[in-house]
Amino acid sequence: MKRVAFCLIILACLSGCRQNIEPSLATSTEVSTPAPSPSATPDLLEPANLPTNSPSATPLPPQQNPRYTISAVFNYGQQFVSVDQAILYTNNAPETLHDLDMMVEPNQNAGVFRLVSFTWADGRAVRDFSLDNNLLHLVLPQPLDPNGQIELHLKFELTLPAIPPPSNDQRPVPFGYTSKQTNLVDWYPYIPPYVPGKGWLAHIPWFYGEHQVYPMADFDVTIQLVNPPKDLVVAASAPAKQEGNKIAYTHKTARNFVLSASPYYKMFAQQVGEVTVLSYAFSFDIAAGKAALEYTSEALNLFAKLFSPYPHPTLTVVEADFLDGMEYDGLFFLSRGFYNIYGGTPQGYLAAIASHETGHQWFYARVGDDQALEPWLDEALATYCESIFYKNLYLDYLKWWWDYRVDYYIPAGKINLQIYDYTGYRAYRDAVYLNGVHFLDDLRILIGDDAFYAFLQDYSIKFTDRIATAPDFFAVLKQHTNKDFSAIVAKYFK
Repeated sequence: MKRVAFCLIILACLSGCRQNIEPSLATSTEVSTPAPSPSATPDLLEPANLPTNSPSATPLPPQQNPRYTISAVFNYGQQFVSVDQAILYTNNAPETLHDLDMMVEPNQNAGVFRLVSFTWADGRAVRDFSLDNNLLHLVLPQPLDPNGQIELHLKFELTLPAIPPPSNDQRPVPFGYTSKQTNLVDWYPYIPPYVPGKGWLAHIPWFYGEHQVYPMADFDVTIQLVNPPKDLVVAASAPAKQEGNKIAYTHKTARNFVLSASPYYKMFAQQVGEVTVLSYAFSFDIAAGKAALEYTSEALNLFAKLFSPYPHPTLTVVEADFLDGMEYDGLFFLSRGFYNIYGGTPQGYLAAIASHETGHQWFYARVGDDQALEPWLDEALATYCESIFYKNLYLDYLKWWWDYRVDYYIPAGKINLQIYDYTGYRAYRDAVYLNGVHFLDDLRILIGDDAFYAFLQDYSIKFTDRIATAPDFFAVLKQHTNKDFSAIVAKYFK
């Protein structure tokens, strides 16, 4: 009976990315906390006034990625990490900067993040800064002109938190540890994108959805393991070079760098062209771990042909010891619940969410967006990647997918609100993920498959390594069709 109840929870509530565990429909509670004022608000689209010019008409100036050099000492037994971090930041904006924001996600929880020192490259202490919740605000001692660089050094410690068990009043969190794994995600301070005339895309966390906006960055990471348990396996966003207890990684032009460690992982690999796909599963989920590898490989191969080439040498899927799926650049998690209920066919959440998170490697990782203010730009597209996956590879299961993944919930709601605007998790999921899928499918039906897939490919290529907005999305769309889609926009957009 417990297994049946667990399966029902999984099927009822998981959308494919970080989310709450949803109560039953009869007792569902909604969040009514007043929404904060976001730091930047995108322009809303009026159906009669859609953009007509290509956003790629003006060539982009050369961009210098922020560079993060991270040296960490990781004690798995004590769930403790000490970190030396250097940040080399170039002002790519056409205007002078007088301050700088930094996201420090581990500081959301008391006792997790401790800043030991904060200095400039010459060793002088950084003085004029404040750290509040997940935001570090620094007033620059002198203006940073366009193309100017600064270098910052931080030493900090992480006392990793236990990942809480599923509950109806607390969102799942990937960061931290369980008895089976430790996940270092969003574990280092980073600088968010700066939008000229608007400021830093730095948002506060919310009860559901993602609030972070990642620029492309370059990562050089070294992890030193202290007294690691026997058979400890480390999965990461990039290939590893290991010498003894030291592991080095290089991850270039990526949104983030994450890793997950466990003494219980079994690893499986498959080659897709020049990309090595890696699957890490717990030793009691071997069959599902191999299936996750297969579905991820198939989705990667399909999306690379339809959208644009996958840029990294590896793509890693990790079984998560939490009821969640979550995307990162080069690595994603799939809930252990998907593995537990895997029935041996693509008719299930293991295949569906594997394709969803693989889709995020394009719509989130390659083409970035403001996840707090325009979440539909990655979540609706990643969910629609599931439909593309089934339609092209498992057509016999496509109807099942529409019936049980989408339409079972009778999705409704405008898809283009901020995460702070929805009345609760259910309203957010049904609008952004599920109604977003209907919006994209209505577009496809209106303009035809050839134009629709040409549009997705063009959009993916034009905004690779950039932060796209709704006007960007529609500007590219209008280049691929003469059809009037204003009625569809009016139906789904506020």
